[in-house]
Amino acid sequence: MAMSDEHKAALAEGRRQARAIKVYLEALGARPGRPVTKAGLEKRLRQIEAQLAATGDPLRRVELIQRRMDTNRALDSMLEPVDMKALEAGFVANAAAYSERKGISYAAWREVGVPAAVLNQAGIRRGG
Repeated sequence: MAMSDEHKAALAEGRRQARAIKVYLEALGARPGRPVTKAGLEKRLRQIEAQLAATGDPLRRVELIQRRMDTNRALDSMLEPVDMKALEAGFVANAAAYSERKGISYAAWREVGVPAAVLNQAGIRRGG
């Protein structure tokens, strides 16, 4: 069955909203636990290098090489300038509709690190 133009537009809108929210959360470093810092990534790289030097296991070696590559990529992305105001504006413009559609609560956004002031700007209220 063919999709209507309205259905296609709704799907495109959902993808656009999700993209805006995802890039904001990634830039925010929104994940539970300690924030990722440049110093922390550099320390992780040193640990990986030491483990690489000490292992003779080829499977462990390839896993460590991948971890090193991932850590270097994370470090490189930290050094790129990010326009947080623009990303925040994208989040604010899309978060209420996205939250409504996906059933995401204020508390869930706060737990991943979205500031209360940003949620307030987006129209997402505690208990609402």
